[in-house]
Amino acid sequence: MRILHTMLRVGDLDQSIQFYTEVLGMKLLRQKDYPDGKFTLAFLGYGEENDNTVLELTYNWGTDSYDPGSGFGHIALEVDDVYTATAEIKSRGGNIIREAGPMNAGSTIIAFVTDPDGYQIELIGKK
Repeated sequence: MRILHTMLRVGDLDQSIQFYTEVLGMKLLRQKDYPDGKFTLAFLGYGEENDNTVLELTYNWGTDSYDPGSGFGHIALEVDDVYTATAEIKSRGGNIIREAGPMNAGSTIIAFVTDPDGYQIELIGKK
């Protein structure tokens, strides 16, 4: 078994694809409209689906926002250098909500960014 993908519901698919590709550097792997169900799916990631876990963005036509809820935590991305990654994300228009620095009660360097729908993404320094 392996994890295939994580799904997020998004209010503006184009804006979300732009964020994940242009700000976080993912690649749009595939996208398909489902007219009978009135939704569109887009799969993004850092590598092909057969070898990597990817992100599925679901856009339900006519729904422009969601409440991320209190049960969802965050998506974690490993980066070579958290300080450099946050600087690059800021320069691309990303919203850093926790600057790079040691985690609470630990020494791992982390930061947090939010996507256009308010979902949190944690950046964790490579060990």
